[in-house]
Amino acid sequence: MTSVDHDVVVSGAGPAGVATAVALARRDPALRGRMVVLDKARFPRDKPCGGGLTGHAHLALEALGLEVRVPRVPCAEGRIVYRHQQRDVRLGRPVDVVRRCELDADLVAQAREQGIEVVEGEGLASFSVDEGAGVVRLVTTRGRALATRVLVGADGVGSRVRRALAGDDARRPLRLFQAEVELPRPLPPRMVYDFSPMDEGLRGYLWLFPVAGRRVNVGVLHYPSRELSGAAIERLLRAGLRRHGIELPGPARGWPAWRYTSRARVAGPHLLCVGDAAGIDAVTGEGISVGFEHALVAAEAVQAALAAGDFRFAGYARALRQAVVGRELALDARLAAMLYAPRGFGLWLSFIIFDRRMQALYAARVCGSEVLADRKGALLAALGRHLLAAPARVAALRARPAAAVATPSPLA
Repeated sequence: MTSVDHDVVVSGAGPAGVATAVALARRDPALRGRMVVLDKARFPRDKPCGGGLTGHAHLALEALGLEVRVPRVPCAEGRIVYRHQQRDVRLGRPVDVVRRCELDADLVAQAREQGIEVVEGEGLASFSVDEGAGVVRLVTTRGRALATRVLVGADGVGSRVRRALAGDDARRPLRLFQAEVELPRPLPPRMVYDFSPMDEGLRGYLWLFPVAGRRVNVGVLHYPSRELSGAAIERLLRAGLRRHGIELPGPARGWPAWRYTSRARVAGPHLLCVGDAAGIDAVTGEGISVGFEHALVAAEAVQAALAAGDFRFAGYARALRQAVVGRELALDARLAAMLYAPRGFGLWLSFIIFDRRMQALYAARVCGSEVLADRKGALLAALGRHLLAAPARVAALRARPAAAVATPSPLA
């Protein structure tokens, strides 16, 4: 085989990239000196995100030997809102809300403490796979030429590795807009999911998550079943926030995101994708825990490839599909297509608002104590109950409150 500079190059030092490098180093400590993580940014850097660390994220962090060392707000309750309707759902394990700029920088620091080389200010500019020589030849944004056995694409929605594998993807991405607002007083430790903007054309939800220091992380997710411009989505965000008594002081930051599909090409000879490059949760837009869990699967595949000298990664997509993260993402892809359908969303939204058993199942999934994709019997039973109760539930969802009844404030 042709000599290489590194056995593994990871493109991207966000949570998925760092987690992949850490997982590889835990599996084979000798790899610490034979891999490098590249990122065009310098940390800390801004990253639009809701910033919630679910139970699955914590379980993956424990498996990786990583810690949450940054300020966090533990939220033991979620609130689901639609117009005047609201439901509070208790969580057995709190979701920790963090700021991504702080979390990502500290994860890089933890990787370095473990002897992993992370290079900031130098990203992946181009690459080509030389299967005959058994290497990937790449050029960095600093003009440095490197050769590696494995290139891991952890470089987000605009991943060069993903584009090389998937080509021109005809699917439209999720759209998300996010901002952080300072408030005069701290919010209760509660995550708010407001579906009211669906009445105005959004196919998704508005979120309000408290972060440390009297701040709130706010944003919207829009599923592409209905075409909306970025300006229209931001207007819906601003209008929704005004109902909560919040004004954005400046523009929100928007970005696209690929939703996971089991059919997506996430690997090829000497290449594989993790995190946002492989696809995120289509219902919630959750990407942090997905990236951590992808990393554990990817590290196993890379270690096996290095040991066998077989870099086709023919089984990687199947391994992702069969892992907990793949099964949960596949379920959410189906749920998102129903909930965010162009019309008739009331049938499924009323399921979320009124079915306490479904709320409990989803809360257990968020906490990490339940794999919802493995509870098909419970899901079908809940669905059966809902279909019987659906006419009354949809009517209650659509009913206008009496004039004397004030619309509840999710921030109260």
